[in-house]
Amino acid sequence: MRIFIALLVLAASTVAAQAQNRWVTIENVTGVTMREFYASNRDQRTWGRDWFGSSMLYSGQTVDFNIDDGSGYCLYDLKAVFVDGDEVTSMGFNVCELGTWRIN
Repeated sequence: MRIFIALLVLAASTVAAQAQNRWVTIENVTGVTMREFYASNRDQRTWGRDWFGSSMLYSGQTVDFNIDDGSGYCLYDLKAVFVDGDEVTSMGFNVCELGTWRIN
């Protein structure tokens, strides 16, 4: 009986973790326009697509993205590329617990 209850608790916690949202707010307070944004779960080997496409994020602006890739991961590596060529990364950003990536 104890094993059955433990399995139920484990299954419920797994479903709860998978149900968490993967929304992240990008806040640009650098003084420089951001031209690219990438997000990949911790096990991906590439950055994937540029979430901005042809858009840009000016300093003082924010944008929201649902970066859920269906993997169930909460830890993502984030990368911002700016018009002056600078790049900022955040490795292992927990999108399930932290809703905003503030770049300054």
